[in-house]
Amino acid sequence: MLRNKLKLLLIPLLTGLLACEQAFARLYDDVMASGYIRIGVYKDFPPYSFVKDGNPSGVDVEIARRIAEAFDLDLQLHWITPDENLEDDLRNNVWKGHYLDKDEENPLAMKHLADVMLRVPYDKAYAYKQDSLGYLINEQVVMKAPYQQESWQVAYDSNRLNAVRTVAVFQYEPIGVEVDSVPAFYFTSAMGGRMRNMTRHYPTPGLAFEAMQKGEVAAVMAMQSEIDWLLKQAGDPQYRLAENGFPTMGKQTWDIGIAIRQSDRQLGYAVEEVLDGMIRSGDMAELFASYGLRYTKPEFYQVMAEVGSEN
Repeated sequence: MLRNKLKLLLIPLLTGLLACEQAFARLYDDVMASGYIRIGVYKDFPPYSFVKDGNPSGVDVEIARRIAEAFDLDLQLHWITPDENLEDDLRNNVWKGHYLDKDEENPLAMKHLADVMLRVPYDKAYAYKQDSLGYLINEQVVMKAPYQQESWQVAYDSNRLNAVRTVAVFQYEPIGVEVDSVPAFYFTSAMGGRMRNMTRHYPTPGLAFEAMQKGEVAAVMAMQSEIDWLLKQAGDPQYRLAENGFPTMGKQTWDIGIAIRQSDRQLGYAVEEVLDGMIRSGDMAELFASYGLRYTKPEFYQVMAEVGSEN
């Protein structure tokens, strides 16, 4: 009797879990048959993905449009609000969903997940990172298809600095950085902390750049594309690119790719083919240039070019 009661209790639970899986685990055939593809991009993240005059804009938004067009599908943008770390972003937006994002008709199901997530750091070591028990932390997702190489960049006010040949100048001149970012950690800890007192923290690189325009700081450090975008928006030759490196910083360049659910590698391969075509044809570089951004190919394409030049 008790066993039968337990069976009756488990049936709706298992049915609900299956419905949950079906509700958001859209495989390649499901996506193609649905008439639309949902692509995740970060919210309020210029020049990559943002809203301008009520319209979605940015290089990642344009890339998402190219992917949808290649499959003859409508595009649904899934706007991502960043969580504490990338693992949280992948869990909340690619394979599991946020516990607050429920479907009213099916409480066990998540209302929205991205079929593909853009602007994911492509790093094999991170992709195969293990927890303390030896389990893969990111076993539910696949990170692949690098489409851009990103790096760190400093812009400076030429009315205050003749040049930035070394970061040691920021022992004496203030620099603006985004709070809780790699540049923030670097300038408060490098060189024995001698630049800490000259480091100013701002909520976004854009606000740090505005502070430079107001004379509060002499320079700003952020990602290369962010700096390119801010310089283009300013349109003032007073603000220039520095050409220095960042000693003891560690990894200063990294590839950017996509993330898809581990269960749907077929969709990942299809998207990878679209991105590869854009890179090889030069369309990707032209897209970045249309936003005033320099474009650097991912490491794989750079290596292939080097091998080709040697042969």
